[in-house]
Amino acid sequence: MIVAQKLRKQNISAYIIYMFQVEDIIRAYGLDVDRICQEYLPRFQYTKEQIEEQRDWYAGLIRMMQEEGVQESGHVQVVKNTLLLMSDRHQELLADPKQPFYSAAYYKALPYIVELRSKGMGKEKNEIENCVDALYGAAVLKMQGRELTDQTKQALQPISHLLEMLSNLYKVE
Repeated sequence: MIVAQKLRKQNISAYIIYMFQVEDIIRAYGLDVDRICQEYLPRFQYTKEQIEEQRDWYAGLIRMMQEEGVQESGHVQVVKNTLLLMSDRHQELLADPKQPFYSAAYYKALPYIVELRSKGMGKEKNEIENCVDALYGAAVLKMQGRELTDQTKQALQPISHLLEMLSNLYKVE
């Protein structure tokens, strides 16, 4: 919750990637808030009050995941809604003649987005979700100690740049 609130205000793309990770952490701990509190949260230097806030936040997310049927895969509605808002902002920026640099970044990333979609990786998803999936997938591979190919690194650069620009032009109220 603490990190999520900060990221949501500062960098919407990083917030979404963080939330993907949180959902996976919850799944790794079997949707058990007690295990999260006993085995995961002690890694951080939280005060007792912060631990209680974190416990409530994780418990709420677990409840949402159960109610929304995303215990094994997928994302809670709040994450999906944020991705849709990001996609809407993306479309607005592409249509805005005052944003030529954003359009240029998009067209640099587009071949890689098309390639992701052609490989069956999210044809039903919007382009922004494809971009976030690519960056999160790369982060997971790094966490597993696996090396990214030079081709993957090359593809991630324009995608990352596009999401960085979108985050800078996306305002959270």
